[in-house]
Amino acid sequence: QVQFVESGGGLVQPGGSLRLSCAVSGINVNRDAVAWYRQAPGKQRELVAGIITNGITNYPDSVKGRFAISRDNAKNMVYLQMNSLKPEDTAVYYCNTFGGARKPWGQGTQVTVSS
Repeated sequence: QVQFVESGGGLVQPGGSLRLSCAVSGINVNRDAVAWYRQAPGKQRELVAGIITNGITNYPDSVKGRFAISRDNAKNMVYLQMNSLKPEDTAVYYCNTFGGARKPWGQGTQVTVSS
């Protein structure tokens, strides 16, 4: 059974940084492409960072240069380093597979960017 447990969210001021973590079970992050997604109130869930098996990453323009996805194969963890945060980054952040059908979603972690 595939499971994602996200953590690391919180309240941060504009321009600040946060590092999100995702503990993954049921798949291997070094063999399966994984990604971070977010969902803001009233909006559809969107991709914010993906990493495929050879390490190539993918970011939408809205976060390119500010966010960085990484993984720890030994711990089967996925991380999202978020810098220069903006109020529009406020959302619940989730991790899941990248490409193909999604697995069941975790509970996500809330990120709020506000002064």
